[in-house]
Amino acid sequence: MPQRNIELCEGEYYHLYNRGNNRERIFFERENYLFFLRRLRKHLVPILDIVAYCLMPTHYHLLAMLKEADLSHRMQLFSISYTKAMNKRYDRVGALFQGAFRAKHVDGNDYLVHLSRYIHLNPVIASLVERPEEWKFSSYSEYIGIRNGTLPAPEVVLSQFPSPEAYREFVESYIPSEREIIADLLFD
Repeated sequence: MPQRNIELCEGEYYHLYNRGNNRERIFFERENYLFFLRRLRKHLVPILDIVAYCLMPTHYHLLAMLKEADLSHRMQLFSISYTKAMNKRYDRVGALFQGAFRAKHVDGNDYLVHLSRYIHLNPVIASLVERPEEWKFSSYSEYIGIRNGTLPAPEVVLSQFPSPEAYREFVESYIPSEREIIADLLFD
């Protein structure tokens, strides 16, 4: 297994992500998304705060603050747990994910807020929905106050805006050239 080229430090924010092996699906039906979120709570929430998330058919994004340095081991347990369940459920074998999870350090407020927007706009950019709140498998609905979920801790992002409505306007005012701000945080 290759070594991770960034140090994972307590109290720091990271963009954690992975995609399906051969860019194939990792979620096959609605229940898979819900199961993934339950596994996330069990394996990862004890050691990190999920600031924002989006689960896409072929990949996932987590914006998280690390509370303990044991992330690599916990992510491995999480990925194995989810893969075994999907393999059993769909009578499949082998790797579900394209290697180990990826982690990129988020080192400033600009990155933090722009990355949260990028994460929440993923289903719109992929043409799965027209508006980000239509996608049920992201934290955007908590951000704008139309769902009272307990998984995301959006305060660090929302504190940068005068109101949830201002955050909504920020997300919906996205222009593609702003992608350069977070270019080094995206999939290669």
